[in-house]
Amino acid sequence: MRFKNKEILRFFIISIFASTIITSSLFQTQISTAQRPDNIAPPPPSVGAGVPLTYFGPSPSEVDPQLIGPVKLLKAGQVDLNASTITLPLYQGQVKTNSTEGDGVKKVWYVLTDTSDRGNAESLGLNWSPKLTYSQVGNATRVATIEKNTTLTFNAGTVDFKPNRTLVPGDAPNAFPPKAATAGSVGDKDYSPLVRIQNAGNQIYNAPIVAYDVEAKDISFCNGNPDHGLVHDKVVKICPEEQTVTLKLVQGLSFSRPVLYLSLDASEQTTATLEVATFAPRLDDIQTGHDDSAFSAIERLFAVTNGPTGKDNPQRQGLNSAIIDNASSPLNIFGGIPTIALDYSPLWDVNLGEWTKEASDNGYKSRLNQEFQFLDFVEQGWITGPEGKPFGSTGNIVNCPIVFRFL
Repeated sequence: MRFKNKEILRFFIISIFASTIITSSLFQTQISTAQRPDNIAPPPPSVGAGVPLTYFGPSPSEVDPQLIGPVKLLKAGQVDLNASTITLPLYQGQVKTNSTEGDGVKKVWYVLTDTSDRGNAESLGLNWSPKLTYSQVGNATRVATIEKNTTLTFNAGTVDFKPNRTLVPGDAPNAFPPKAATAGSVGDKDYSPLVRIQNAGNQIYNAPIVAYDVEAKDISFCNGNPDHGLVHDKVVKICPEEQTVTLKLVQGLSFSRPVLYLSLDASEQTTATLEVATFAPRLDDIQTGHDDSAFSAIERLFAVTNGPTGKDNPQRQGLNSAIIDNASSPLNIFGGIPTIALDYSPLWDVNLGEWTKEASDNGYKSRLNQEFQFLDFVEQGWITGPEGKPFGSTGNIVNCPIVFRFL
């Protein structure tokens, strides 16, 4: 390649350099191509074009968040797209306990991600989920009271972070279901991440616990390398001095849009283990299988057991792949998320599918990326429930607040 003069050469070098650091109309995230997780994040629009990235205008989502382009949904936190993490405010409260020595209180550390209160969702940068209003069934929500110092006192509910997470894969070629699975953190019979604040309008907040019964000095891992026997397994850094906690995000897909989300609790042991989440059986009190019907607190999540495997396979997806390929995510498919649907809930009803032998023999297995595409394969008979059973809800719930939308 020859350049007629130094000015053209200079412009070319500046343009190439700028294209790696300046945001574009569809990819304003400053995440490098080499670091795009699982290649689900979109490439810059300059690929294959005759002009550099600097020529492209702002993302349509900057004008209207419902249009195409990146959108940070959980605004309360700072997202690091290269590391796939979010740094959130760390809240300290207290929980009432009963013991042989009598009643007392213990320190509890938690984050806030969603609320049923639209005004506070907007002012605090949380996700607004009207569906959380309907989570007040059985024992699915705890009760808390705001004290004069603005801390919350929870009426009950603790989490044990001491267990070691273990996962023993099933026999090849199907690593799922695993032979054994033990979650790395376990809630007691009274624990739920959902909290109703009784002296503040009875609004519901999603407030997962990330540490319990420890002093600030015990969990001061401001530079990383936290002790996961003291804190949630998703914690990357925790800094009580700065009142922040950094949590690992997971990759997923919603209506063909790649997303990042937090996975913090699950109602079933194996699911909690696979999600690297807290086992919170109290979430079982929430009705599954009703999706968007009246008074439903959940939204659907679609997972596949036996999708394509191979860490470098661009079609990789599924629980087998997540285990066999040691991948960070099975690339599950979510239903409605904020800004593109009205039915968002952080409580996801796991609908588990399995590609049939006929689908595999015909080469139909591929990465699916949206709800109705998935349901189309179900309707045609190429995907069934596990072991050929009817497709539908597993009855398991995962608490997965949506954090970021790439497109």
